[in-house]
Amino acid sequence: MGQLRDRMVQDLKLRCYRRGTVQVYVGCVKRFVAFHRKPPAEMGESEVREFLLHLAEEKHLVAATLRTYLGSIAFLYATTLGRPEVCARIPWPRDGRRKLPDILSLAEVERLLGAVDAIKHRAIITTAYGAGLRITEACSLRVGDIDSQRGLLHVRDGKRGRDRYVMLADALLSGLREYWKLVRPAGLFLFPGHGRDYISPSAVNQALHKAVAAAKIKKRVTPHTLRHSFATHLLEAGESIRVIQALLGHSSIRTTARYTQVSAAQIARTKSPLDRLPMRRGRDAR
Repeated sequence: MGQLRDRMVQDLKLRCYRRGTVQVYVGCVKRFVAFHRKPPAEMGESEVREFLLHLAEEKHLVAATLRTYLGSIAFLYATTLGRPEVCARIPWPRDGRRKLPDILSLAEVERLLGAVDAIKHRAIITTAYGAGLRITEACSLRVGDIDSQRGLLHVRDGKRGRDRYVMLADALLSGLREYWKLVRPAGLFLFPGHGRDYISPSAVNQALHKAVAAAKIKKRVTPHTLRHSFATHLLEAGESIRVIQALLGHSSIRTTARYTQVSAAQIARTKSPLDRLPMRRGRDAR
């Protein structure tokens, strides 16, 4: 793509897109161009549709990934090439049946954390669950982000570049202090990596999968499962969904609602309005 790629990168940076997002968008457009083997200026709506259908029907990509591809290509045409009409009529990919995520029970969380071998991995995974962090947020924590006096963690540069504060649980603080005494990490970051500023999320993901197998947990567990479980456990404990929204760093309450799954135990405890009808109460009295 050459000069066109450079122009797109400049446009993304001028819109204040984060570095990771810039890389994802450029990668999506690069694959679009490689698929057709033609310059974007020589293509239009039909080529975009053909590429997206290929991703959906042959590559079986999920709706969220298709939206990323369409957003990337739409940015290229609307902003960099000044041709917004190319993607204007292409339907935005929508999720079909939304499956509820697997949620770990408190006992399963305890087993999982106990099965993590390396102290650094255990500290990161405990932090991800204990504060409801995205795995990249947990990996990139700095030493100065721990505010033990106020009981807070400072999460920097979260999704869409937002900062926020989350709770620092006493148990998490104790675990981090133990990790600090044993590891003594040097530098700015709490969890330094090999050849990079902080440990890679993929390394933590591998450690997590190993611990899931060791703990004999049959559910599908990813780093995001810990975040789902954090939100659901807070909801079950009676915490306000607005507070959970702030802790997770969501701009929309609708996003938080998707993360919080009402448990079967809560459903079983909920009384039907049928039981409150006067007719039913009178019948029960007889």
